[in-house]
Amino acid sequence: MENLHDKRKIYEKSQLIESEIKENPIEQFRDWFIEASANPTVSEANAMAVSTLEDDGCPRTRMVLLKEYTYEGFIFYTNYNSRKGKSIEKHHKGCLHFFWPGLERQIIIKANLEKIAENLSDGYFHSRPKGSQLGAAVSPQSEVIPDRNFLEVKLKELEVQFENTEVPRPENWGGYIAKPYEIEFWQGRPNRLHDRIIYTFNGLDWEISRLAP
Repeated sequence: MENLHDKRKIYEKSQLIESEIKENPIEQFRDWFIEASANPTVSEANAMAVSTLEDDGCPRTRMVLLKEYTYEGFIFYTNYNSRKGKSIEKHHKGCLHFFWPGLERQIIIKANLEKIAENLSDGYFHSRPKGSQLGAAVSPQSEVIPDRNFLEVKLKELEVQFENTEVPRPENWGGYIAKPYEIEFWQGRPNRLHDRIIYTFNGLDWEISRLAP
């Protein structure tokens, strides 16, 4: 057993105050994301945790990569038959979480999730390296498989099959857009009096509030 009581960090790198934030949370996200992308302590600024609700009532969280964001929402790609895909299909909601320790910042996004248009998924799929395309075609994501060799053999078969031809996008692979209705920005501050600014969509516009840390 290890006592972690004394593992503390002082947060003092920045602040988040109402007079300096954007009225639209996507613009605020853009500003923070640009800073994170330029910060040498952040290896993958677009890495985010995606939580969905499973049939047993327990959330399940995994890391994925954000591939695009617009005023409409946040786009990522996955296997539609994966555990996250099945959860999204049933509940249509999810939570995205970005954590950038070097900046002492995190962002929590509650959103409605839906599939993007097939032509958009096609476009992104064919922009990927061929190895990644084959990997998406090979993996029956989240299903039980006998061993690692099962994937390696199948990959070699597809490498031969598509050596000189385009890899078609699997029908069960594509993008989701997370359309936010609540976005919280968290900035670490001294004495654990952190800044928490939350944007809530009321159906017409975004309302801004401060939460106690």
